[in-house]
Amino acid sequence: MALSAPAPRRAMHTRRIVCEGWLRDDGLWDIEASIVDTKAYAYREPERGRREIGSPVHDMSVRLTIDTGMVVKAIEVSMNQHPYQVCLGAPPAFQGLVGQRVGPGWRKAVQACVGGVRGCTHVRELLFPMATVAFQTLSGWPVDDGTDQPVRVDGESTGFLDGCTAWDRRGEMVARLYPHWALPARGEGGAQG
Repeated sequence: MALSAPAPRRAMHTRRIVCEGWLRDDGLWDIEASIVDTKAYAYREPERGRREIGSPVHDMSVRLTIDTGMVVKAIEVSMNQHPYQVCLGAPPAFQGLVGQRVGPGWRKAVQACVGGVRGCTHVRELLFPMATVAFQTLSGWPVDDGTDQPVRVDGESTGFLDGCTAWDRRGEMVARLYPHWALPARGEGGAQG
């Protein structure tokens, strides 16, 4: 369902975030994200001076290299566009995430390592959707083998169960795809929520 028609308005700011997951030939995984902020009007910054319409305020990228256990093996931060020269002091701090596991506690680890003045707000913010992309990359749908067999998901990865309407353990999708993790529907067998 599309959004309703908006009230009369004019564009001011656009933030584009792109996240991608890659399987490397060496068996490791690269999770990459970029953020590009632009303004729909010309403006002036304290250090870079006049910026034209569409000039990037920020253009930054991150590559996390992880293993199949979701442990960070390497991290690379690129700041192609940034409003202040001092911003370039932030990337080295992100090396402190090497050895951390993307999973429960990831946000806390990121905050402890590069929170506040230790890091860059924009790069730090990329690390949160990157965690979701890492899960989607490593444990997404199986590759279609062309047999037109119904999709059936097996395995022990259950962190997403009860995380949204579709993956309600008392709902249709879990009953169909993960019957061993399904619970009776609400109202059945006297069990309630």
